[in-house]
Amino acid sequence: MPITAADVNKLRKMTGVGMMHAKKALTEAEGDFEKAADILRKAGSSRAAKKADRETGEGRVHCYSHGNGKIGSMVQILCETDFVARNEAFIEFANDVAMHIVAMTPIYLSREDVPENVLAKETEIVKEQNVGKPADILEKIVAGKLEKYYEEMCLLEQKFIKDEDMTIQQLVESKIASLGENMRISGFSRLQIG
Repeated sequence: MPITAADVNKLRKMTGVGMMHAKKALTEAEGDFEKAADILRKAGSSRAAKKADRETGEGRVHCYSHGNGKIGSMVQILCETDFVARNEAFIEFANDVAMHIVAMTPIYLSREDVPENVLAKETEIVKEQNVGKPADILEKIVAGKLEKYYEEMCLLEQKFIKDEDMTIQQLVESKIASLGENMRISGFSRLQIG
């Protein structure tokens, strides 16, 4: 099946990647847009891993306000250059993350930020709810509940509100792939009146 420029442009708008990456993915997927998007997502993760060691000394602090100014968030996203920090796609990405924070109220940035005493308390609650279960089953239940806790409370592990097929971490990786620079969310805050 021949890949047209309109097809490539459509995939670029869907994913935010460059023209050559979009064309290559569409060719590999034989014109299937969903399959091509999956190919790009996987490739974005590997490109992001290659750039992970590059220093992020620039970036922006982005604020978002919602509900007549009653709820807001602030997020700090770092990147490699001020050129990218001023890029419209980067600003839109920062706004999406800040809006996600308002909507999903994460408490921690990543699972590494969850204090040991919180994990111990969550583990104890699960054990109390499952008294009498065999030890090996209980261990699996605890592990599953902790994974669910991370998905609900850690920003990077939450499902992105605009696309629940990807986590915030995967969103970051897709932006690294499309903008060509290492970037990371380094902090956030959420405020609410009432």
